Amino acid sequence: MSVMCLKETSSLSCKSPQTPGNPTSIRVLVVEDFEPFRRFTSCTITKEPGFQVVGEAADGADAVKKALELKPDLLVIDIGLPTLNGIEAAKKIRLNSPACKILFLTSNDDPEIAEEAFAAGADGYVIKIDATRELRAALEATMLGKRYVSKRLARVM
Repeated sequence: MSVMCLKETSSLSCKSPQTPGNPTSIRVLVVEDFEPFRRFTSCTITKEPGFQVVGEAADGADAVKKALELKPDLLVIDIGLPTLNGIEAAKKIRLNSPACKILFLTSNDDPEIAEEAFAAGADGYVIKIDATRELRAALEATMLGKRYVSKRLARVM
């Protein structure tokens, strides 16, 4: 199966061959306030077989609301979000959806913040600069119930 990501008048659009609502797909909610990176993330995830992006949010409060509505299997979330930071949003989502996996995708490479994210219920932590190399492995590990930490951060944790 192939996915086409096309540049369309300054916006990125991803087309997935997966059937919407496919019960075998892992349902993903992407939460990122910087729209170009949110689109990159959604497109990257959509390219992965078995993954379906069911929604996006640009702030923490909207993430909590959409997680309740959409009931994703996986939350891919940034830490630095408006209205409610990613760690606080993840805590609320974890309370309402304890089976939902949480993968942080953030520019924050502070080991203490990463530990705080894991204490809040994270299953994985990827630094944005490493996303092109590590996001696929992080998605797979997270869904297999394994803890994933970006290689550059794992060295100091």
